[in-house]
Amino acid sequence: MESISQEFLFFSELAKGITAQFGENCEVVIHDWSKPYESTIVAIENGHVTGRNVGDPGTNLGLEIMRGTSEGDNRHNYVTQTADGRILRSTSMYVKNNEGTIIGAVCINFDITDLMMAERTLQSLTASGLQPIRESFVSNVNELLDTLLQETQEIIGRPPALMSKEDKIRLIQLLDQKGAFLIKKSGEKICSYLGISKFTLYNYLEESKSSDDLGGSKE
Repeated sequence: MESISQEFLFFSELAKGITAQFGENCEVVIHDWSKPYESTIVAIENGHVTGRNVGDPGTNLGLEIMRGTSEGDNRHNYVTQTADGRILRSTSMYVKNNEGTIIGAVCINFDITDLMMAERTLQSLTASGLQPIRESFVSNVNELLDTLLQETQEIIGRPPALMSKEDKIRLIQLLDQKGAFLIKKSGEKICSYLGISKFTLYNYLEESKSSDDLGGSKE
């Protein structure tokens, strides 16, 4: 199999089967990475859980794996949170072709908010051993870029107006590691955010990559 579309019927039926088993609080998403990242979702069941639809983008975790910053290993049973504060127990499984290249993903997001608010006797069932991971669920790829900008600014510790050249290079390095430059026209928004020209952005990006080559730290 070289693309999700070749086995689309299987994956769409898989999504329906899982949600039929676990009910309306269980969302299953099928991503096809042959599509532009702003529209990787090709099938989704119970999209109301994260507010997404077919044609919407992947999350920041997928971007990091596509960029190569994070390993493409399956993630099971991790906890994340939606923009409106709902708590999800999630699993992300990556689909590979015959050469071992990731071509898509099957993601399960189960809303456990009501269970988390239940009696203490249920807490061992819903929360034991779960480790929080920050994941952004968006319906527009520009929102994902906004989230990445906010996350990296928090790491730098100051707003763009107070950032030194070194701060801006570090922020650009972090954005690159998180896959931000895989988003179409991201450079324009990053330039506007930092108050720099495209020429300066490319220079800073090259400097950040030189720092990586010399053993600079990565997040």
